[in-house]
Amino acid sequence: MNYKKNNESEASILLEGSKNNKDVFFIKSFLISEEKNRIKVINLKLNKSFKILKLGSINLDYIDVEKQKNQITLSSKKKKYYLEGSFFNANKLIDDLLFDDNKTNLLNIDTNLKVDIKKIRLDNENNLSNFTGNITFKNKEVVKANLVGKFSDNKKLKFTINSNGNSKITTLFLDNATPIVKRYKFIKGFNDGILDYYSSKKFGESNSQLKIYDFKLKELPLLTKILTLASLQGIADILSGEGIRFDEFEMSFRNKENLMNINEIYAIGPAISILMDGYIEKNELVSLRGTLVPATTINKFIGSLPVLGKILVGSKTGEGVFGVSFKIKGPTKNLETSVNPIKTLTPRFITRTLEKIKKN
Repeated sequence: MNYKKNNESEASILLEGSKNNKDVFFIKSFLISEEKNRIKVINLKLNKSFKILKLGSINLDYIDVEKQKNQITLSSKKKKYYLEGSFFNANKLIDDLLFDDNKTNLLNIDTNLKVDIKKIRLDNENNLSNFTGNITFKNKEVVKANLVGKFSDNKKLKFTINSNGNSKITTLFLDNATPIVKRYKFIKGFNDGILDYYSSKKFGESNSQLKIYDFKLKELPLLTKILTLASLQGIADILSGEGIRFDEFEMSFRNKENLMNINEIYAIGPAISILMDGYIEKNELVSLRGTLVPATTINKFIGSLPVLGKILVGSKTGEGVFGVSFKIKGPTKNLETSVNPIKTLTPRFITRTLEKIKKN
């Protein structure tokens, strides 16, 4: 909720309820009043882990710590729940969902939740309007969801979950990727971008693909270090200055418990292209390796097809150096980066680049 009482104001709490011998709590009514803030709960039933078993209604009308006024109601009618309101500040909630390791399911109810919120604040610059849809809970999990919303410039957000037996498919599409991507602290100056995410989860293992199109980066410390070590200072200067534009970024990865196996990351743009793979152990170890190629050598390569001999070897000294290979390895807070020049591009890099050019 992102709510905190003002130290300068007085607040009153009214509570009426009981607890049985099985540690089940019955809250008939609960009210917090502080100046113009009101948080009211009616007919709430909680188990001993404080998860919701039953709910009459929750009415929220308060100003949060970011000075945003929230007006939202969660109520039940005929075994269905309705989340409705005029405004909700989701800024902290998004951070919690993305980065909080202590996530818990509040609802212990098999039900359908209908959502209809007129305006949702994502951050200081971005809001969603007419955020609507349905969420289905079963066995403490979301098994089905279909949510849509619109940005101010008619761009859209669409989020879906569909379950079939033991498998669950999640999709997220954003015409404006900035509100999500910029929350990752190692990325600064992310602008524009269309985000398309797909994930299939079965028996605790998920296979996912993330695509981001037409975006620009201004700061990415690891990439800057690679460019500097590879003596590509000109591109490094652009990255920290006006930014490097990418036409497309693709990431294919697999998650199981605390291990992420990255099958492939491929990014292509007017200045550079990158191909990499590896694995990440959460809060433990990062191991990545890849190839980085300046666009000038890619253009030279494409322009010289099909005479591959001269391109790959070069007729002059040093002419055949296409780019660099790199490795990133170590604990998450102490990564080591090494760079080596490469004279010929790997068949995989050539194949992926030609696929993209042919597609475009």
